[in-house]
Amino acid sequence: MTASGILKNKLWMPEWIAICTRRWIKERSSGVIGYKGENMRPLIAMGSEDAKSRILRSYEFRFPFFKAHVSISSIMKYSLSIALLFLSAAFPVFSQKGGPLISPEIHSDQSITFRLRTPKAQSVAIRGQWDKKEVSMTLDPDKMWSITVPSIPSGVWEYSFIVDGLTVIDPANPAIKPQRNPNTSILHIPGTPPNPWDFQDVPHGTVHQHAYLSKALDKQRSAWVYTPPGYEADTTTKYPLLVLQHGSGDRHETWVAHGKAHWILDNLIAAGKAKPMIVLMLDGHPMGQIPREMADKRSESLIAFKNELFNDGLPLVEKLYRVSPDREQRAITGLSMGGWQSLSIGMTNLDRFAWVGSFSGAVDENEIKTALDNASDSNAKLKLLWLACGEKDFLLDRNNQLITTLKTRGVNHEWHLTPGDHSWPIWRDYLAQFAPKLFR
Repeated sequence: MTASGILKNKLWMPEWIAICTRRWIKERSSGVIGYKGENMRPLIAMGSEDAKSRILRSYEFRFPFFKAHVSISSIMKYSLSIALLFLSAAFPVFSQKGGPLISPEIHSDQSITFRLRTPKAQSVAIRGQWDKKEVSMTLDPDKMWSITVPSIPSGVWEYSFIVDGLTVIDPANPAIKPQRNPNTSILHIPGTPPNPWDFQDVPHGTVHQHAYLSKALDKQRSAWVYTPPGYEADTTTKYPLLVLQHGSGDRHETWVAHGKAHWILDNLIAAGKAKPMIVLMLDGHPMGQIPREMADKRSESLIAFKNELFNDGLPLVEKLYRVSPDREQRAITGLSMGGWQSLSIGMTNLDRFAWVGSFSGAVDENEIKTALDNASDSNAKLKLLWLACGEKDFLLDRNNQLITTLKTRGVNHEWHLTPGDHSWPIWRDYLAQFAPKLFR
């Protein structure tokens, strides 16, 4: 059924899901489609815990049952994906033998069981971010591999199965980390009291998806935009803008799906700790993923990203959203590769950005030479230069070198050396520290 049919017949979401599911079963049985469809991946990757409160609120048409905003074009494009997403949230995954296969399963004693049915595998292990260990799983007579972990601290954790040496996602878990090469599942254990990145009963903003033809790159590109709680109701206020960039192995969706940036901002805004702001998240790979050792290509990629940001990304949000044109209401930051992009672009375009941050990023000092050579001018324009890195991060030496240069040249900055390594647990915390400082 088309989107217009849904509107005309006023179908409630369960009826619509049933129609989509029956069609999917029919098509899949005839070999037309399967689980690997590209259109399916962006929504399934978000994870079932976010389905109602985040992704479906991101669209424009309102379904009464789920109180969700869904645009007609998105319904037509993602109808199958959304149907599967809701089914995955409502029903367990069934194994090949017909019984329910639940993984991960959190028990009343807070232990967690992971399961994988793979009859022909010779060895299966799990590697979790919580302890960074690879632990063998046990095979039962029904060819079910499993392991129960006594306890895992609260947080948003990554984990993968290693099947005969191949790293794969947990196929029973719809929460998948968006990556250039997806092989990681997500386990979210809320804290008590809640962490800044946990879902809380506060007013929530909206995450919007955009596909556009890039003038700078002459190809289709994508971006996500967060608008704060109350944006739709208040039609006059202009908001500050934060450009928030991902790392080398990730995608523009990752700050939401895995980083929980939208919940971090929702919670900070509700607590009065952060100013309401609009956030632009662009795909930071204009030329695809480029290895660190390919310096010439990375430099070319940086130029391409800068052109896309200035000629496509910023014009998109300026046209469609109420963003303030004031440079003192513009910030840019990112993690790892995104931190490098933010420093390189932000520090050399202080006529556009007054707030610059880097989470575990590293920059070639030649790329910010003009800012270093004119420290007094940089200090006059910069509201904040905020840098942070973990003490076990492989980029710590380069961060220390940059901090020494900033001190020597007299460029004002705020530096945070923290526990941790080059990973998402500290980057979520960095955003929770950085955002409250902006636009004051």
